[in-house]
Amino acid sequence: MQFYSLNKRSPRVNFKEAVIRGIAPDKGLYFPTEIKPIARDFFDQIHQYSNNELAHAMIEQFVGNDIPEAALKTIIKDTLNFDFPLVEIEKNVLSLELFHGPTMAFKDVGGRFMARCLSYFNREQNNEVTVLVATSGDTGGAVASGFLGVKGVNVVILYPSGKVSEVQEKQLTTLGQNIKALEVEGTFDDCQSMVKQAFTDHDITDTLQLTSANSINVARWLPQMFYFAFAYKQLANRSKKLVFSTPSGNFGNICAGLMAQQIGLPVSHFIASTNANRVVPNFMRDGRYKPLKSVATISNAMDVGDPSNFIRIREIFKDDFAKIKENLSSYSFTDEQTKAAMLKVYTESGYIMDPHGAVGYLGLTHYLKDHPNKQGIFLETAHPVKFLEVVEPVIGTRIDLPAQIQAVMDQPKKALFIRKYDELKQFLLP
Repeated sequence: MQFYSLNKRSPRVNFKEAVIRGIAPDKGLYFPTEIKPIARDFFDQIHQYSNNELAHAMIEQFVGNDIPEAALKTIIKDTLNFDFPLVEIEKNVLSLELFHGPTMAFKDVGGRFMARCLSYFNREQNNEVTVLVATSGDTGGAVASGFLGVKGVNVVILYPSGKVSEVQEKQLTTLGQNIKALEVEGTFDDCQSMVKQAFTDHDITDTLQLTSANSINVARWLPQMFYFAFAYKQLANRSKKLVFSTPSGNFGNICAGLMAQQIGLPVSHFIASTNANRVVPNFMRDGRYKPLKSVATISNAMDVGDPSNFIRIREIFKDDFAKIKENLSSYSFTDEQTKAAMLKVYTESGYIMDPHGAVGYLGLTHYLKDHPNKQGIFLETAHPVKFLEVVEPVIGTRIDLPAQIQAVMDQPKKALFIRKYDELKQFLLP
């Protein structure tokens, strides 16, 4: 399998080079040259396969020969060593819990898979790789945990000061070792802009081997296909048309779901549920993509004004607006609506949603009003404990800290505060 740049001005590369580079020399995201559907009876018989077997069948075509089958199966086994339960909330509405990994966020899957791929590629190399990543919340913790102690890999995480939760900040600033955190004055978009600038700065790229662990990296992005299949496998009734509602910020997660659909997973429709950052809902009205300045919300991991991965969704459908609308809807919700949904669900069922999951719930229930004959799954992307300052006042109940969170809360924060790109450049260069 080869990958090409969506800017179409760089050579094609294999999986290994796409992972190590992160982004193409022409600044484009990598995309596979071919998407081969899996035989239809594979998903018809999905209950016969373990999660590891499902994951291998879905990812192997994209990895190609760059990782031998036995090594790839070991990487998958090490990545997927936690559960992905499907919980019924109300009739035709289910929650897929993606927060049972080490940092209690959906990004544990992509972070762990990518870390193990890089470790495999770097196993016989003496040169070090620097993973440079911007985070709006959970990416930082997942990447920090996934790459902690990985030989030959240094990790530098940029996060917006005051715009991540206390738990999220602790998870990315307390580990030490090969993990470094930079606290940036500004928004996530400012962090992401700095990262992109570093990748095109020859002073840096001529000195360091840079890669990114955001969902722009194919090894972070593609493994997110797995849990859409895990959810489908758990459905009691697979004859009823299925829709997924995905809380969406940088759009890597929902793009992975659409890739799963492309290789054969029977999904009727996808809903990109957003907060006040409504670039894609605006696009879905008239087909015109216009980035906006990001707005701070209580669902901070989705505070993205120019989602990097949306170009991949457009590529999947060859930028055919009618085809995009056939497969994707997108709605925007306010903080007030999000809080109201969290309280409603908790009052009626006792289920506690985090703000991102609540946005996903809102998108799903909005869609199902006009499509009552379908069933839907929303992605609960992070444990509500990661947003205590939002969730507890809304539901009026104290949430106990899980062991994973307790382990970092008392650790001292270690982060360098920066204001501009030159300070990042100075930090990176020896």
